[in-house]
Amino acid sequence: MVTHLYLGVISVAVFATVANAEINVVCEKDSVKITWRIPAEGVPHAARLFLGNCMASQFKVLPTGEGEAQFNYKFVDCKFTKLLKGKKQLFQNELTYRPKAKGQPAAFVYPIECVYKRPEGWVPPFLNPGSGLSEGRGGLVFHMALLDEQLTGIAKTNIIPLGSFMPIWAAVEQKSHQPLLLLMEECLATTTPELQPNSQVHPIITNKGCLAESMTGNSKFLPRYHSSSVVLYLQSKFGLGQEVYIHCKLVAWDPQVLDESKKACHYVKPDMRWELLDDPARSSICSCCDSTCRSRSRRGVDTDSRGFSYNSVLGPLIIVDPSDSNADSMSKSPL
Repeated sequence: MVTHLYLGVISVAVFATVANAEINVVCEKDSVKITWRIPAEGVPHAARLFLGNCMASQFKVLPTGEGEAQFNYKFVDCKFTKLLKGKKQLFQNELTYRPKAKGQPAAFVYPIECVYKRPEGWVPPFLNPGSGLSEGRGGLVFHMALLDEQLTGIAKTNIIPLGSFMPIWAAVEQKSHQPLLLLMEECLATTTPELQPNSQVHPIITNKGCLAESMTGNSKFLPRYHSSSVVLYLQSKFGLGQEVYIHCKLVAWDPQVLDESKKACHYVKPDMRWELLDDPARSSICSCCDSTCRSRSRRGVDTDSRGFSYNSVLGPLIIVDPSDSNADSMSKSPL
């Protein structure tokens, strides 16, 4: 009993030593350099200092008796987390002191974050060809999928709490085509994988690219990372307790030719106006969203001289009440 108490006192003393240590972080192009200086009392426990899952790359005892742990690692090491926030790219990790066995919580945690401007032309991994549902049309390959909450990859569940947001990603793989702009011309939610006369229908995008859900809720289009993809940030307000399918008409279009019939518009409530996703200065194109947006004359049923279209379906999505105790026990199958 006395021995355990003695060891506990040592552990607390070392924790206090580590907590008062001096930490210096230098973020470089694709790596980080961290210097963690600890008082002499902490030197015998230096092997318990970690950056993510990495031990110090170098440790030395200074003439003063203090210890200096150096962590020099690239962001692909040590389980760094890569996040996107607007036009910024973040790499996050934690410095920890772990006196207990593996799997036990750390006694000390110090967050590490390096923030960079998102590189020009950089595309998140989930936008690369081969993600999600793919369909071919006119030499093009269309994709549509549900993303996870962090917008870092394809969702691993189709269970959606009512009121939460569903990031729906759509893209077109262009291959040999000239650069094309991906638009969601029409989208609606139904309870069936195929549109039928008796299907319950909830309009989402109507009137040639007007996000109707942005007027009645908080749905919106997220800023593009690439012209050939778009993310619809859709609030789940419909289909509680049912299987929901999202039907969308995807259009690959000439980015230089936007008009009332080819656009992506969402409603900005604070300003009480419609805004064009791809060029807010030309938002007058969206003014027809309050009435009827006229269509272009067609040379064919699904194609014309400047683009191609394809009807895509995403689902089933299961909308649940977040207060329902049975929601967590439901089977969370991939899409």
